[in-house]
Amino acid sequence: MNVDQIMMNLERKHPGEVEYLQAVREVLDSIEDIVNENPQFEAAGIIDRIVEPDRILTFKVPWVDDKGKVNVNLGYRVQFNNAIGPYKGGLRFHPSVNLSILKFLGFEQIFKNSLTTLPMGGGKGGSDFDPKGKSDNEIMRFCQSFMMELHALIGPETDVPAGDIGVGGREIGFLYGMYKKIRKEHTGVLTGKGLNWGGSLIRPEATGFGNVYFAQEMLATRGMSFEGKRVAISGFGNVAWGAALKVAQLGGKVVTISGPDGYIYDETGISGEKIDYMLELRASNNDIVKPYATEFPEAKFFEGKKPWEVKCDVALPCATQNELNEADAKMLVANGCFCVGEGANMPCTPEAIEVFLGNKVLYSPGKASNAGGVATSGLEMSQNSMKYAWSAEEVDQKLHGIMRDIHNQCVKYGTEEDGYVNYMKGANIAGFIKVANAMLDQGIL
Repeated sequence: MNVDQIMMNLERKHPGEVEYLQAVREVLDSIEDIVNENPQFEAAGIIDRIVEPDRILTFKVPWVDDKGKVNVNLGYRVQFNNAIGPYKGGLRFHPSVNLSILKFLGFEQIFKNSLTTLPMGGGKGGSDFDPKGKSDNEIMRFCQSFMMELHALIGPETDVPAGDIGVGGREIGFLYGMYKKIRKEHTGVLTGKGLNWGGSLIRPEATGFGNVYFAQEMLATRGMSFEGKRVAISGFGNVAWGAALKVAQLGGKVVTISGPDGYIYDETGISGEKIDYMLELRASNNDIVKPYATEFPEAKFFEGKKPWEVKCDVALPCATQNELNEADAKMLVANGCFCVGEGANMPCTPEAIEVFLGNKVLYSPGKASNAGGVATSGLEMSQNSMKYAWSAEEVDQKLHGIMRDIHNQCVKYGTEEDGYVNYMKGANIAGFIKVANAMLDQGIL
């Protein structure tokens, strides 16, 4: 396999799709040796087939706002690979959504879902619709229009979307209600549902919980735990909230959260009612974090800055893609940070990752440490299939076990000669091998 040649061909076919090309390059660099050692993968064209989605649906979404004005957004669903199970991946509603971002997320989802060991393929979708500042009725009308197009392509055994940025319990409810009305069936076609109608306990916290469980496993390889550690977190949505909650439970001290407007530094630690306030901030339908400093005057707000300049032991980027760059990574290392766990999808740039790997920092890619959310979505699918609901303790226990298993897979394939674990390489290889072998077994499709 010639990675440079493959990337040249992809760049020619998909010019300008920066995020997608970045995600593909990262995986191909990691699996190059494995592919070259297994000629059956090349003979079956596995690489050429796995880097292109099975299909992409693009559609317009017209909706009427509260003033009677007709608005039109774009909707997407990228069904990337279903070799090991139904397509599975979130819906993102945000102005930044475009095909490159959704293809990168869908490609990452293939390997993330594979690592969970649950039978789920990879997909992603969403719209450039911005829920911020919209009324509940406007969001309902948009979601209903979006589902009018999406419903024909999804199903509990075909494609099971979930939430993502801009798509929480409210949006999932509106989407599911319209799907149920159109299809006249009550099935587990969406995950992240309300607890009253098929949802799973701890699903909102699951991605953050899983990220912390994975970091806990990494720390344990060096005889450490979260007890007494200073932790910098970015974001203040569900992932950051879940991570802050679990860090506090494990004895760590969260000192930062952030938003597009800047970051909060709270030397006293973000725990208890402060973590509860993070939910209030998110529920306010506003994406700024500054009000935290008004609510808790002992905290400081740093406008237009990122939290990676704060001294910490552990960094958990939980906001969005490419939020942590090379300069940020060097600052973290200089300040003594020795563990970085990605809670968002691809939040670290390639240059930042090189800094972490070069300094032997414990670093986990999102496809491994961010997998707790989709793992719990998979558990929700299982509960829906059985018409049964597990307790919060049972779900949390299963989630913890899945994250431990993912960590073990990464160690198996990512341990280098000097004993350092390259978790990025390990995650990519472990996720790829399962999907590639499934594709081999099923023939050329």
